Amino acid sequence: MGKVLLEKLLFQCNGLKNVYILIRSKRGKQPHERIEEMWKLPMFERLRKYEPDALKKIVPIHGDCVTENLGLSEDDRNVLRENVSIVFHCAATLKLEAKLKDAVEHNTAGTEKVLLLAREIKNLKVFVHVSTAFCSADLPEFKEMVYRTTENPKEVIQVCRWIKDDALEQATPALIAPHPNTYTYTKRLAETLVADEYPNLPVVIARPAIGAGKGVIRSMNVKADSRAQVVPVDVAISALIVIAWKMGSAKERPLEIPVYNMSNDAAIQMTWGDVLTIGKKVGYQHPFEGQVWYPDGDIRSSKIIHALCCFFFHWIPAYFIDFLMLVFGQKRFMVRLMRRIDDGLQLLQFFTTRDWIFESKRFFALVTDMTPVERKLYRIDFQSLPIEEYFTLCVLGARQFIMKENLSTLPRCRRVQFVLYIIDRAFKAAFCFGLMYMLYSYSDTVKGIFDCVGAVSHRFPVIGTFVSHDTKL
Repeated sequence: MGKVLLEKLLFQCNGLKNVYILIRSKRGKQPHERIEEMWKLPMFERLRKYEPDALKKIVPIHGDCVTENLGLSEDDRNVLRENVSIVFHCAATLKLEAKLKDAVEHNTAGTEKVLLLAREIKNLKVFVHVSTAFCSADLPEFKEMVYRTTENPKEVIQVCRWIKDDALEQATPALIAPHPNTYTYTKRLAETLVADEYPNLPVVIARPAIGAGKGVIRSMNVKADSRAQVVPVDVAISALIVIAWKMGSAKERPLEIPVYNMSNDAAIQMTWGDVLTIGKKVGYQHPFEGQVWYPDGDIRSSKIIHALCCFFFHWIPAYFIDFLMLVFGQKRFMVRLMRRIDDGLQLLQFFTTRDWIFESKRFFALVTDMTPVERKLYRIDFQSLPIEEYFTLCVLGARQFIMKENLSTLPRCRRVQFVLYIIDRAFKAAFCFGLMYMLYSYSDTVKGIFDCVGAVSHRFPVIGTFVSHDTKL
């Protein structure tokens, strides 16, 4: 979201003097080198074309949320104190499977450090904290309010720092309960820290909902009739900017900290079944490169059926592909990849097999103070595009900006997908035939059933010509 926010700010908000970005060195590249690489990404194409000088407004500040004092030099800290008026805090680890110590350092302690810096900023108009719609996932209904934790976030930070890693890992399930993972738990702790600063600081909390192949995933444990809580990234980013403007220009601060639930629930109710049906249709029309199998996965509400499908359509093919890699002297990767996918799917099951109700009155009321021109520039309307057209834009956008795949390869990818379709159907037919043959060969009961069916079928015209008199397969 940070890159999309940066692009939107630079392209739409021409009055900005500078945008300071807290960025760390990574893989041997310094912050300015990473900014130059980022500027070359397809998502910044319209800026390069229409606002090429916008790059000069980006000021990289070397730092890191997990280091003491954000890793800032005193000079950089002074620059931020004197020049910043709006803060968007988006930094976080999004790994649902992250260890508690790592999640606390990134999501909770990192937020605490940024808040300490915000206290020093001389002309702070607004501090927008980007949280998650599921930070209180144990509740059936989310209102636009802060659900404070029973634990003191600062004490949790200290405990996670001094306790041994193995002891903390063993205690994690009990510590985070009833949260399903460390991500939602630490984001809720962070919200409590942010709320504690209000009204001394002009803080506000924004909670975007979750925002989707290459044919690897064949089954997911999902309830098809459960409501899908999603928000387009462009809607979320537009809302963040409008929220900052609304809070920053307010003459008086509200009595309670403003919280915005960015969810589609109140505008368009979609189920996960709807998402899969439309997503499949659009995905088949615009396939990705490098598909390893025909993308024909499905959702299943039964854990047992899902587990069986994973065994036959995830693990057996994964081991088979790695066996072929071994035979041909290539590096094996499929089983390792499938383990990561399986871990991720298990974490997602908590969200895809439950229903929540989101209150988003404050979020949808943002447009009331906007002019018609502003509503076009900062779209927050979920109904501005037909659903299927929006899904098409999502897939094409993912193809270009996330997977970095050129749209010119679509015809070739469609041909490859058709070949994979033939292989997929042939494999399924062979699998079913082989299973029936084994059952017929080793089970007298099944053999008796087939013989009985064969004897009855022999009496019907046309069908009987394909069945021998001894009714044997």
